[in-house]
Amino acid sequence: MGVLVVIAGAFYLTGGGDDEAKGGAKSPTPSASTNPDLPPGVKCSGDSCTGKDAENMGCSGDLVTTAQTATVGTTVVEVRYSETCKAAWGRITQAAQGDEVQISAGKAKQTGSITAAGDNIAYTPMVAVKNAADAKACATLAAGGQGCTE
Repeated sequence: MGVLVVIAGAFYLTGGGDDEAKGGAKSPTPSASTNPDLPPGVKCSGDSCTGKDAENMGCSGDLVTTAQTATVGTTVVEVRYSETCKAAWGRITQAAQGDEVQISAGKAKQTGSITAAGDNIAYTPMVAVKNAADAKACATLAAGGQGCTE
């Protein structure tokens, strides 16, 4: 009887086959795409944001500010910036089909355009920046005209 108690005790202490006990003992392997310093829903920061959509990556909404604005004809071109994501992107509003927006920061450039009739807003993918002043957005209008933020 004493041998059975010792075996049962050893089985209990080692987690003996209980999947929950084994799973609970392992520490989860961190995912390469997850940064524990980012708020919930934010999927990138800095260089990992370059070329990605701000909304899909959780960088828009309450996390974005309009850092710079310029007007080209009736079209407004903006540098949009997320401090949390350390990224900027361009946006044009009151635009027409064929109008284009470009964001640049150093050698990085991204472009967006209005492709469908009736649309009047376009965004670029993001570029990594240390601060909003590092980015410049330009609009090129299909009807002629070009302008940039300062």
